[in-house]
Amino acid sequence: MTKAELIAAIAKDLNVTKASAERHLNSTLGVITKTLKKGESIPLVGFGTFSVAKRKARKGRHPQTGEVLKIPASKVVKFSTGKNLKEAVDKKRKK
Repeated sequence: MTKAELIAAIAKDLNVTKASAERHLNSTLGVITKTLKKGESIPLVGFGTFSVAKRKARKGRHPQTGEVLKIPASKVVKFSTGKNLKEAVDKKRKK
């Protein structure tokens, strides 16, 4: 699903214009981004949790030349799925 398709689905579901749905989606994504930049997590009960993890510096290899490279430490976004989302995607999990 593309962003445009997501906006159209939100607009249809909420019975609002696509422009309004796009503003709401962009606002939501902006808030999530700002919160993660601060290093805070965002738990959405039943859906999942967005968080920031630190990766240590490590060594890697250039796939074509085999040259050893230094990969610097970095921060990455993690998403852990919540129980309701897991069950919705994998119906076998429901009991």
